[in-house]
Amino acid sequence: LAPYRGWFPVISSLCCSNFVYFYTFNSLKALWVKGQHSTTGKDLVLGVVAGVVNVLLTTPLWVVNTRLKLQGAKFRNEDIVPTNYKGIIDAFHQIIRDEGVLALWNGTFPSLLLVFNPAIQFMFYEGFKRKLLKKQLQLTSLDAFVIGAIAKAVATTLTYPLQTVQSILRFGRHRLNPENRTLGSLRNLLYLLQQRVRRFGLMGLYKGLEAKLLQTVLTAALMFLVYEKLTAATFTVMGLKHSRRH
Repeated sequence: LAPYRGWFPVISSLCCSNFVYFYTFNSLKALWVKGQHSTTGKDLVLGVVAGVVNVLLTTPLWVVNTRLKLQGAKFRNEDIVPTNYKGIIDAFHQIIRDEGVLALWNGTFPSLLLVFNPAIQFMFYEGFKRKLLKKQLQLTSLDAFVIGAIAKAVATTLTYPLQTVQSILRFGRHRLNPENRTLGSLRNLLYLLQQRVRRFGLMGLYKGLEAKLLQTVLTAALMFLVYEKLTAATFTVMGLKHSRRH
């Protein structure tokens, strides 16, 4: 069961995060585009704004999710403080009690920089989608799966070093020697990147990228496939014609 450690908080966080992101992105797109042709630039801007809203609202969930996922893992680094949480509610309670409310937003700064990840992802996805819809009436299941996977692979590769730092800051139980201070997100972002390069070389910034690609690419591809099918089904039930320009 070890590979499934923390699965429930992951599902909870993903549901909330995806809802906030998709709802914000499509609401802003409906207001801005208003039936006109969308552009790559507009998609990128909308993706960034939706990402910022998503980060500010859902970072506490991801902080708890990261800690529950790593709980019970054996670390070779003695500077990492072990945790003992009974569940999501208990994790929230202990973090607020021991570290303060702001600890729930650990890693917010790199997360804000990482809004470019879903923004780049949506920019490529919408771009590929528009090109395909010029040649055919609607996306097939395979089309949605493939372009969703490609878009996520590009976005993940470009932003992976920041994702690594984000995970360290969210875990929040790593201390700086010799002062024995807990890491802060903004102040130590560059420090953590520098340390990884010094310890593992430039390729250390991409350590674990293969596993991350396998996870995120498959997740994004399936997400976009389900998203397109649900959107088409919703329009059919509502008796509306799904605009190709969407």
